[in-house]
Amino acid sequence: MRVQHTDQPIASAPRLPLPIAAVIFDLDGTLLDTEALYRDAFMQAAGSLGLTISAAAYCSLVGIATRERGPLLRRRYGAGFPWEALRDAYYVRRNALVAEGLRLKRGAAELLAELERGGLPTAIATSASRATAERHLRAAGLRHRFTAMVTRDDVAHGKPRPDAFLAAAARLGVAPTQCLALEDSAVGIEAAWAAGMLPVMVLDTVAPSRASRARCIGVVGDLAQIRDLLNG
Repeated sequence: MRVQHTDQPIASAPRLPLPIAAVIFDLDGTLLDTEALYRDAFMQAAGSLGLTISAAAYCSLVGIATRERGPLLRRRYGAGFPWEALRDAYYVRRNALVAEGLRLKRGAAELLAELERGGLPTAIATSASRATAERHLRAAGLRHRFTAMVTRDDVAHGKPRPDAFLAAAARLGVAPTQCLALEDSAVGIEAAWAAGMLPVMVLDTVAPSRASRARCIGVVGDLAQIRDLLNG
C-alpha cells in the first residue's frame, strides 16, 4: 500500500543544520512515481510463476538493485527459489506498465525548477541501471535537469552502501556533508547517512522505520515540502 500523504510534514519540520551546496535525488519513488508500479509488476510476475512473495519480503527489496535481489530472496525462500525466471517475467511486466506513461512525484517539477533558478547543482544516485535511468528520465523530460547521474552500473556496491552518493558528490565537486539527499527507502536513507549527507525521507510506499527516522534530518510527505525546507 502507498503511504498516506498529507499536506503537513509527517515528522517535525526538518531543519538544515548548515547551508547546502547540492541536492542528490534518488530516482524511483522519490522523483518518479514508479515504486507502486514496480511492486505491481513484481507481484504479477511472481503470481504468473505460482510464487507467493509476502508484503514484508517485497518491502525489504525496495531501493535495492534488481540484480542484487536474487540472493536476498534465496536466503528467505531457499536455494531453489527461481530468481532468474522471476526477474525475466518482472522485466516484461515492468516495461509494459512503464510504456503506459511515467508520472512525476508531487512537487518534483517545481522543486527542480527552483533549484535550477537558484543555481544549486543536482545529481541522481539510483539503484536502477544506467540504461533504465536514462530512458526513464528522458521519457519524463528531466534528463537535462541533472549535472551528474550515478547508477548501479557505476559503483562496486549498491545501496545501502554509500558508494552511489559519494560518487554523485564527487562528480559535482561538492563535499558529501554539504549535500541534501532525498530518498524514499530505508536502504537509500542508510546509504545517504553512511555517505555523511543530510538525508530526508520522502514518503512513498514504505513507512519509515525507527532506524530510518534516526538517520534523517526529517521525513516529509512530498517534494513540495523540500521547497519549504530550502526557503525556510
